Amino acid sequence: MHEIQKKLFKLAQEKNLGQSTLREIAEMVGETSPQKIKHHMQQLEKRGLIQIDKIKGIVQKTKTSWIGNSHAKTRLVAIPILGTTNAGPAAAIAEQNIEGFLRISDSLLNHRGSRHLFALKVDGPSMNRVNIDGKRIEDGDYAIIDYEYKTPRNGDIVLSIIDGASNIKKFYRDEDGNIVLASDSTQNFPPIYIHKDDNYMINGKVVQIIKRPKLQSE
Repeated sequence: MHEIQKKLFKLAQEKNLGQSTLREIAEMVGETSPQKIKHHMQQLEKRGLIQIDKIKGIVQKTKTSWIGNSHAKTRLVAIPILGTTNAGPAAAIAEQNIEGFLRISDSLLNHRGSRHLFALKVDGPSMNRVNIDGKRIEDGDYAIIDYEYKTPRNGDIVLSIIDGASNIKKFYRDEDGNIVLASDSTQNFPPIYIHKDDNYMINGKVVQIIKRPKLQSE
């Protein structure tokens, strides 16, 4: 995601930008061009991250948005897919651009109604023995991440960012406060050891797995 779009999206969570002019919004995010602001707000709207109601003068975020009739028996939730995460060694840089939306019935979600979810496609076999609500984390599956969960406990399955590289691993903290990220796989993957002062960030907890469809030919 473009840096201006990140600033605008964050700002849209804090206030209704529909009450401000493009020039005022530009000043809020440290820019000088109202046309740049207009362009990037349109890009956010196209990606489904904000809604712009020009008649009512409302701009609001919709990172996890409900679609369909709220009175109908079936409601679909659109969870943004933020790219692919590595379930092998921490070697792949995490994509930050939204690639689309995972549309799923809220009846199939464990965290129904949550607005703090995003999805990542799993790449690699290093967590294929982990069981989350009866489903294993396998190559090609979608991992549903609760991005507000930033204080993991030992044994939690987390999405971590190490020097810009993302991976899904089992979290442990040793007696000295250092971090161990362990695989749980049918293959042999060594753990990742991280000093407590290293450039490391927890970017959420895996709360659900959406399995890759099995085709009859497979």
